[in-house]
Amino acid sequence: MRIRHTLLVTALVAGLAPGTGTLAGDTHHHAAGEPSRLSLDHGRKWATDAPLRSGMSEIRQALAAKLEGIHKRALTPAQYRALGATVEAQVAGIVAECKLAPAADANLHLIVAELSAGADALQGKSAVEPAVGALQTVQAVNRYGQYFDHPGWKPLR
Repeated sequence: MRIRHTLLVTALVAGLAPGTGTLAGDTHHHAAGEPSRLSLDHGRKWATDAPLRSGMSEIRQALAAKLEGIHKRALTPAQYRALGATVEAQVAGIVAECKLAPAADANLHLIVAELSAGADALQGKSAVEPAVGALQTVQAVNRYGQYFDHPGWKPLR
């Protein structure tokens, strides 16, 4: 089951159509029990594990350090690329190390897709401009906090 999960997440991350957050040629249909939109665990936030909390904290910290520039669309191309590389590296670590229950994991796939699309835009790998990718990444981080139990998590403004 863990191997199937890893392959699914890897395929999801690798197969994102640039800047869309959807699979290229989107013939993908969610498997039974896999959500097509984020949901709570019977009204509660999903449990997290240490690798997920660590990776998401790093992503949040990187975004928080550049938040004023993100909102003013004032980052340089190099700053956008560096931010995108940080997000991409942390997402890769989350995918490789995170071990959540299947339903929580299925919801996390949706966050990972948003983060990956944002990272691609930040790095100029999609038709979406980096400033829009930065805002998309901030929104994904805030959605993570709405749906996953991460003690002490604070949304970005």
